[in-house]
Amino acid sequence: MSNDRYSMSFTTGSLFHRESVKLAALYLDLGDWNSVRDKVIAENLLQTRTLNTLKRVCREIISRLRTMSPGELEFLVEGSHQEQAYLLWLAVCRRYRFIADFAVEVLRERYITLKADLTFDDFDSFFNRKSEWHLELDEITPATRSKLRQVLFKILREADLLAANNMINAAMLSPRLLDVIHRGSRRDVSYFPLFESDLKGMAK
Repeated sequence: MSNDRYSMSFTTGSLFHRESVKLAALYLDLGDWNSVRDKVIAENLLQTRTLNTLKRVCREIISRLRTMSPGELEFLVEGSHQEQAYLLWLAVCRRYRFIADFAVEVLRERYITLKADLTFDDFDSFFNRKSEWHLELDEITPATRSKLRQVLFKILREADLLAANNMINAAMLSPRLLDVIHRGSRRDVSYFPLFESDLKGMAK
């Protein structure tokens, strides 16, 4: 059993693209995540219908954005729509090691072994494999597991890493995005479906 428990609290969700960019810009202005949260909640900046939803979504987005460096947050605010989506996928992987492991061991592995699609069965077999080492996964109900699977596939589609027909889209990282990512950890590029040879072509 692994002592490093998986956090599986990503049922709130999606990629939260527009909302994340808004909160990142607010942070760059205010310089403090508590101030960002207070302002978002006081002014309902995410325009949710209930206060509970507002607090939950705000907490989820901030937990992802906290994994990013100031330089990455600036890039998130200024980058193209696709660059923003890739950065937000990276933040999700950093926030949830279950998703990071899935990205490396299933998404990228299928892509580089020329298996072009990603199915619910791939998620289920990965989940079952990990549950042998992570007993916390055994505590998850079938309904929650189904929700986690649904949310993960939704995030992948919103990041444009998975097409509507479940075919894997190769990540097309711009040279400037690659540069920003490499300033953090070079391992981070392994969360994207691409070949090592692709990286050489994307570099400056």
